[in-house]
This record gives sequence, structure tokens and C-alpha cells, in this order.
Amino acid sequence: MPELPEVAALADFLDARLRGTVLAKVQIVSFAVLKTADPPLSELEGRTVTGVSRHGKFVDLEAGGLHFVFHLARAGWVRFTETPTGTLLKMGSGHIAVRLSFSSGTGPLGLDLTEAGTKKSLAVYLVRDPSDVPGVAALGPDPFSPGFDVDALAVILAGSSQQIKGVLRSQAIMAGIGNAYSDEILHAAKMSPFAVAGSLDRPAVQRLYDSIHEILGTAVAEARGKPPSELKDAKRSHMRVHGRTGEACPVCGDTVREVSFADTSLQYCPTCQTKGKILADRRTSRFLK
Repeated sequence: MPELPEVAALADFLDARLRGTVLAKVQIVSFAVLKTADPPLSELEGRTVTGVSRHGKFVDLEAGGLHFVFHLARAGWVRFTETPTGTLLKMGSGHIAVRLSFSSGTGPLGLDLTEAGTKKSLAVYLVRDPSDVPGVAALGPDPFSPGFDVDALAVILAGSSQQIKGVLRSQAIMAGIGNAYSDEILHAAKMSPFAVAGSLDRPAVQRLYDSIHEILGTAVAEARGKPPSELKDAKRSHMRVHGRTGEACPVCGDTVREVSFADTSLQYCPTCQTKGKILADRRTSRFLK
């Protein structure tokens, strides 16, 4: 799933190429992705793109006062082309869910929203204001917003009985961080994913805050300027523990371990994060005594 660094890079990439173009045509290939009915998608056609921005993991393409907002979810992605075919798509054709066609001074441009797999979660909204999208309205503070400092993080964590892994992933608490970067942040902070957020003392909160900005800041810098086709591989290549089960931790050399849940998993280093303790796999731990 794309997270803050990839979504930020994607929004910047699209903004540089689509700002000032005219949205000529919108084709919905899978009606399941469209979550709004008013205004109708036809209202977008003929409007000039005035910018592309990010809200958490949502991409916001603004055209003539309307906002085409999409969330790529777990298996969604985009395909941008400067040589579109102009082909009209049939409903349910392949992995393409939505196709946007643009006209510019240098020729036509195309943007496909795609989704692989059988579990379809990609979501598209056309709204007059981004806050009309429920997921955007519910977002917590962005880690790079001016008001997000260590004191703000301390307030978020204070009194919380949630595990810190869940806090980092909750978009209503903090926007933009998902499963992969929360693993990386906790590894950098030398913190167990099962630590209770409200139990962290001030030095631990400071360490976590610094790790959030170190990991995300580095990832944003590395993703900036890359085309969408390269962002997924760039993300994977810089992970130190996430997706590295069984490999050596690059910091201490211990074996990276995994905890699996019903539909996801986390990775961590026992030496760096849990004082050598191996965390129980949640799929089987209920059977252990």
C-alpha cells in the first residue's frame, strides 16, 4: 500500500504534469470504486486542472473548483502516459478501474487508476470540498504539518491504552503512516510494536518523534522526482525490517522476525526493539499456554 512518501511523490509528479491541462474525458470502468453521485463525474469534463495535492494517503486532483479525490488502498496504483491510445474501455476490463484523459498544449495525456487482486478497495470521490470525503475529514494531524511537534505527539500518546504500532497506523490519530513505515519507524526508535502508547516516557516520545521525521523525511526525499512506475520498488529497496523476515538486521545483525495477524503482518528486530524477546505470532499465540 502506498503511504505518505509515495503519495507525496505521486501528487508532486501529477501536479507538475497535469496542472494547466484540461480534463477531456472520465471513464469509470468499475462503478464499485466510485463512492459519490453528486456532483456527477461528467461535471469534470472540460475543466482545467488547477493542482494536485495530498491529504494523508488521499490524492486530490482539483479541476475548476471540483476535487477528484482517490485512495489507492492496498492494491491500487496509477499508470501515467504521454501517449494515450484514446481507446474506449468496456466495464470490468482488466485491472483498470478509472481512466482520465487530458488535453494539453503539447498533446494528449492519460492517467489510469488500476487495482490488482480480488479484494477491491480503491476508492474515488468527486466532491466540492475535500472535507466532504469522510476519510479526509477524519484524518489526524500530518507528521509534516507545522503544528506537529514533540509536544503534540506527547498529547496524542498520553493516556492511550493502544499499542504503539496501532497508533502509528491509525489515520484518525496521525495521517499518512501505514504498515510498512510504522515498522521502520519503530525499528529506528528501538521500540517494541506492542509497547503501550500511554506508557512511553518523555525520552521515548522524543525518540519516536525523531524517528518519524527521520524515516519519513528520508523516504520523501528518495521518492521525490521518481515516476509512478519506480515508486514501489524504491520503497521496498530502502526498508530495513519491513518485508525482511529471516534476513539480518542491518543495525545489529540479529534475524528479523515477524508477527502475523489475520490479514497483515509486522516485522521487527528482537535485539534492537524487544531486548531479545521473540514476540508471539498472533495466529497461533491463542493456542499457546
